[in-house]
Amino acid sequence: MSVSNTTAGESLVDLSKSPLGYVAIVLAVVTGVIHLFLAPQVIGFSRTLAILFALNGLGFLGGIAIYLTRYWRRELYLVAALYALATVVALFVFQGFGVDAFYQGGSLNPMAVIAKGAEAVLAIVTGYLYTSTG
Repeated sequence: MSVSNTTAGESLVDLSKSPLGYVAIVLAVVTGVIHLFLAPQVIGFSRTLAILFALNGLGFLGGIAIYLTRYWRRELYLVAALYALATVVALFVFQGFGVDAFYQGGSLNPMAVIAKGAEAVLAIVTGYLYTSTG
């Protein structure tokens, strides 16, 4: 796969994407912003976890940036789906397997529910986009 040089008049930005792709963008923004918002709060518990939160948020936002360029390729839908699934699994690895992973201090953690819900739907949407684009 080669990328041609940019010529005068050829744009780096490519907004001609599937409408379902814009659903994926919204989902990635939601989870990315949540992780960036929570990173400073998590640092009180674990510096390592706070860094992982920040990197995860930046990863989702960086994925959006790549998606909106002409460098996006079909295979990257699969990467996005696997990335989203990996972040869902990471919650259970760090918090324990089961519904209790969504609780903090005895209360339901709405940020975890929203972020992991967005990531699960993002994995489904990007998986669908991978299989439906050719």
